Amino acid sequence: MSIAGITRHISSETPRIMVVDGSKVVRKMIESLLEKDVPGVTVISCETGADAKEALQAGIVDLITTALLLPDMDGLELAHYVREHTPQAYIPIIVVSGDVQQRLVNRSFGDDVTDYFDKLLGFGALTAFIRGYVRPDADGGGEVLYVEDSKVVAMATRRMLEKHGLSVIHVVSVEDAIAHLETAQAQGRVPGPDIVLTDVYLKGGLTGKDLLEHVRGEFKYSKAQLPILVMTGDDNPQNQSALIKAGANDLVQKPIEERLLVTKLLFQLRVGRMMRDKVVGAPDAP
Repeated sequence: MSIAGITRHISSETPRIMVVDGSKVVRKMIESLLEKDVPGVTVISCETGADAKEALQAGIVDLITTALLLPDMDGLELAHYVREHTPQAYIPIIVVSGDVQQRLVNRSFGDDVTDYFDKLLGFGALTAFIRGYVRPDADGGGEVLYVEDSKVVAMATRRMLEKHGLSVIHVVSVEDAIAHLETAQAQGRVPGPDIVLTDVYLKGGLTGKDLLEHVRGEFKYSKAQLPILVMTGDDNPQNQSALIKAGANDLVQKPIEERLLVTKLLFQLRVGRMMRDKVVGAPDAP
């Protein structure tokens, strides 16, 4: 999914975020967390799709987060309305749902949605997710194992990632990626990199899908322990679904749009750290 076509830069000073959810408690909680995590933010709280439509006519917003089920309509219906009727060229729309994984497998979000968030991760993770859109450089950093066999593409993407404070280890094949992970494991650095970014079709006998299966199967690294973001130019829903089932945390559609790629990478890094910290901080089982 590409968000090429964004013509308005999200203000780093006073981002305006619309939160659409039928629960007043949920809206208030998200608003409180956003005000804490994104200083200067203006939160526009809407209970229904109709409220959101009215508010959209009153002024520009930088990002919309909506529940999938609203009191008067489906969140996807609201997303479609935004695309068809708002004066802005593009507004990032984040759908919050409890069945994100299944919808990712089914590829059923549609082109009107920019991104999606699994609410089972918690509201703290949601505000970190939103912060990744409005202030993507606020808390970057991390080591990326990048698997790409095109020198030209690799050079451009590497510069893109390093510009956002990420350290990049570039390899040209799945075989090389596995060797790198094995070396890190032998040195006691588990899993080694903080995240893997891989293309699907690469030099050598193995594909990006093979890498997913190896990392999740042979290494037994969970999605939280070692997030994997897959770049694909294949828009076939069945093939995309197979990558998610094999263990991809998320997909990035080619041609790559810088803001979306960096946002997804930083989000997966943050959530991965959050989940690993919970494991480390958990009391020992009796």
